Amino acid sequence: MTAFLLEVGTEELPASFLSGAVAQWRSRIPESLAAHSLNSESVTVYGTPRRLAVLITGLPSQQPDREEEIKGPPAQAAFKDGQPTPAAIGFAKKQGVAIEALEVRPTDKGDFVFVQKSIPGRPVADILTELVPQWIYNLEGKRLMRWGDGDVRFSRPIRWLVSLLDEAILPIELENGSIKINSDRISYGHRVLHPEPVTIHNAADYVKTLRDGYVVVDPEERTQLIQSQVQAAVQKLNGSTEMYPDLLAEVTNLVEWPSPVVGKFETEFLALPTEVITTVMVSHQRYFPVFKAGSTTELQAYFITVGNGDPHKAEIIAVGNERVIRARLADGQFFYKSDLSKALENYLPQLETVTFQEDLGSLRTKVDRIVNIAGQISTQLQLNADSRQHIEQGALLCKADLVTQMVFEFPELQGIMGQKYAIASGESTAVATAIFEHYLPRGADDILPQTLTGQVVGIADRLDTLVSIFGLGLIPSGSSDPFALRRAANAVVNITWAANLQINLATLLEQVAANFCQQYNKDLGKLNSALQEFFLQRIRTLLQEEKQIDYDLVNAVLGEDDPEYTDRALQDLLDVRDRALYLQQIRRDGTLDKIYETVNRSTRLAAQGDLDTKQLDPTNLVRPELFQKSSESAFYEALVKLVPQTQAAQQSRNYQLLVEGLINIAPTVSNFFDGADSVLVIDPDPEIKRNRLNLLGLLRNHARVLADFGAIVKS
Repeated sequence: MTAFLLEVGTEELPASFLSGAVAQWRSRIPESLAAHSLNSESVTVYGTPRRLAVLITGLPSQQPDREEEIKGPPAQAAFKDGQPTPAAIGFAKKQGVAIEALEVRPTDKGDFVFVQKSIPGRPVADILTELVPQWIYNLEGKRLMRWGDGDVRFSRPIRWLVSLLDEAILPIELENGSIKINSDRISYGHRVLHPEPVTIHNAADYVKTLRDGYVVVDPEERTQLIQSQVQAAVQKLNGSTEMYPDLLAEVTNLVEWPSPVVGKFETEFLALPTEVITTVMVSHQRYFPVFKAGSTTELQAYFITVGNGDPHKAEIIAVGNERVIRARLADGQFFYKSDLSKALENYLPQLETVTFQEDLGSLRTKVDRIVNIAGQISTQLQLNADSRQHIEQGALLCKADLVTQMVFEFPELQGIMGQKYAIASGESTAVATAIFEHYLPRGADDILPQTLTGQVVGIADRLDTLVSIFGLGLIPSGSSDPFALRRAANAVVNITWAANLQINLATLLEQVAANFCQQYNKDLGKLNSALQEFFLQRIRTLLQEEKQIDYDLVNAVLGEDDPEYTDRALQDLLDVRDRALYLQQIRRDGTLDKIYETVNRSTRLAAQGDLDTKQLDPTNLVRPELFQKSSESAFYEALVKLVPQTQAAQQSRNYQLLVEGLINIAPTVSNFFDGADSVLVIDPDPEIKRNRLNLLGLLRNHARVLADFGAIVKS
């Protein structure tokens, strides 16, 4: 078996491109080999800032031979009076076979000529020569650049190419205008620690050979090295650190031979908020902060960087790093003191100078809308005066820190600095916390706001954005969502669910949309319909993907083109969540099976009647004098007893009460259908038929309080 090595040497690659390229090769190269019937024992992709490589082991020397059936012209065109026509002769010649090798076979479209060919496998070297340029040039990434004087684009200029089949060089040429790069066995080690060329004698020796040149080619190994080195360094300082995943991934792709460098700064900078210092270090300088042992909030005046230079010159490197961090922290110190010179509320007029969206005015105008929407939510939640005041003030100040010098310089600190400036300005803890929390969640894995004030302001902010952007017709389509509206809608629903907020989203959307349409002269019906459909899509996705509810049960609680269910879902987000979770629970424990047949059969037949789906009480809808069998009377009496149970379930959202009632009524309904006293529902007498359909319709309606059983697929 054969080992193949490919290394593409480049100028320093961006960390983001390198991680993406490694991931692409890990999936695409095995697929490419499989498409050419080439099996292998392993495909290992390596990457450093100066190279992208793949080592494939266990390759055969050539493809396996294969049989291929090739379809030719229709039989009637290929043969005439038993003799081959030019069409048959041409087909045979093209395929390199004798006329006698042609076979006539029937197909769905008539008889056709076929030929069975035995195709010998090609040498693996020939195939790889064709595939390698495709693997390189098909890599995707942002901001690919031209290099050389040709049209080929890559992340950075390609400088060398290693291509080995075991010990032999596999000749490959990359051409880009006048520049031609031919494969060889010569690679390059670390720029500083081993600037000389490195000769790779055998593909299988790649990792060791490069390590001798002070290059760790395996990204996972570099990650582990960095983690252990940083942890060892902070332990010597009697401290701790956090391995920020994004920082660790980026640093891994910036170094070839990692070594820790410890730096320090003046203790006076520790007076800055911890978030300012860590943002400067992590987001801007790619440093690991050092906390006091056992703390995640109290910093020491040290930091750890991961160097890519000579470890023996760590002290010199540290001096340079310290100079940079000192300047950045001094800027932060200046911004912080300057921002604190006035109260947070005094920044509101400056929001007039910041545009939220070209057609929607300034951030100050947006803040006014957020305050109004937050007030509507407070009214729905029937909050007391203190809570309403905190929410109103939190909404008013939620964007004020965006025009402070600190947040202008470090946008990642929005909300964080607003909270700190609010406290410094004498605002209540509830107001200050709301300023920070209204941005939560900031991503898929982020926490949700924990305070009522933060929850209400956060929902209000997102509803304003959703209604305003939708109102301009900028509705997300496909993967395009420049205003992150899907994320905003998800947050509204998730915050409501997590905090159990009794919000009528349908009413809120209509109120906010009405205000927008009045101001911008838009069609309220069209806007409201688009918003409702969008939120229903998000609810459906969240129930299926985050709550792990079966698709048919989601259909059952949201309805399929059923306005009653869609309206109900938007009017009470907690109810639609609880019904979906409960349905999933009773499916798992088998309870659903006990009522499924009874309710579903009744639902199908009730569709032939005309009973309103909201009716529950049989008293004025069913005429006992028309009963002909005792099963009808029993059905009627059971429905009368079921009414209070269903109503209690509606009021308390305790749907176990309803299901227990449906379980109890199931034998009665079964007897109505199939027992000794069974009836023919579709009776020739229209009045009797209608009476019986009403019985079934009422049972369907009781079940509809939980879900549309017609949408549920039998387990």
